[in-house]
Formats: sequence, structure tokens, C-alpha cells
Amino acid sequence: QVQLVESGGTLVQPGGSLRLSCAASGVTLNYYAIAWFRQAPGKGREGVSCISNSGGTTYYADSVKGRFTISRDYLKNTVYLQMNTLKPNDTAVYYCATVRRGTSCRPNLGGFFDSWGQGTQVTVSS
Repeated sequence: QVQLVESGGTLVQPGGSLRLSCAASGVTLNYYAIAWFRQAPGKGREGVSCISNSGGTTYYADSVKGRFTISRDYLKNTVYLQMNTLKPNDTAVYYCATVRRGTSCRPNLGGFFDSWGQGTQVTVSS
């Protein structure tokens, strides 16, 4: 199983920016499509974005489209989520996950996900 570690979450003011990282150790992420999810207090898990293993296909939730950008750095074995123009309702724990090999990112951000990180807290508040 792939070990994923998210980082970059912190407290930020509304309108601010953050970049989250999803890194793996001991295994290359190059073979995996990677998705970001989030879970706010008292709410269910929500798909945020997904990037194919080639990086050529990306999908976003409507709530973040135009504000968030997913990307990957193959040399650093890391996937990023750049979050701009943050809003209070972006407050959540953010998780990355591997898309099951043999399957792909889906536009509705559903699918099968096998390995998860422990999450990183993003709090948007003044």
C-alpha cells in the first residue's frame, strides 16, 4: 500500500492562498492518478480535484473550479493543490488518495481510491 503524507494546511484569512502537498515515500506516484478530498466538521467527504497519472487530465468540484489548481511534480514525487481566493467554507481537513490502478479520474470525482493520507487541516478565518 502506498504511504501518502499531506502537508501545507494552516490558518489563512479569507481571500488568501495555500498550497497543499501530497508526497509518497518508497514508491513512485507516477503510476497513479491522485485525488484530493476534504471533510468539513459535521459534513461528509467531498471530492475536490483529481489528476491523471500523465497529468494531462484534471477535474474539479464546481465549488473550487477557477480557484484551485491540481498539479504534479514527477521528480519530487509529489502532487500539489494550489488554493487561491480561499473562503470560510473551504475550511476542512484535506486528504489525498490514490485512484485505483486500472481506473481513472472521473468528472464527478467518484471512483475507487485505495491509499489515503492522514489529512492536513485548512482553516479559513479572519
